Amino acid sequence: MSFTDLLAFKKSFSLAMKIFEVSKSFPKEEKYSLTDQIRRSSRSVSANISEAYRKRQYPKHFVSKLSDSDAENSETYTWLLFALECKYIDKLKFEDLRKDNLDVGRLINYMINNSSKFGVK
Repeated sequence: MSFTDLLAFKKSFSLAMKIFEVSKSFPKEEKYSLTDQIRRSSRSVSANISEAYRKRQYPKHFVSKLSDSDAENSETYTWLLFALECKYIDKLKFEDLRKDNLDVGRLINYMINNSSKFGVK
């Protein structure tokens, strides 16, 4: 099994791609602030899941990388809130992205709380 087979990875990658697409419409003055930040944090979720999976022979490293992933997912949610308040996304798009964000957070926490199911000894 590869990290790309993990549901948490698949869903976080999908969310990052949705955010990439929606952020293309953000104003140019946000290019080096909100646009950059939300893209970086959303991509880091998947990247940290992949790193955690590669470190699963070390339980503390596995949990630490997943904790980093969860933190990046929370940061992504904060940037989504800013995008909503700045009216760069509408309420319907926000709710769609928020739902995905919450699902990813639940999956990451499931991995943390059930690490033995992912090859951690």
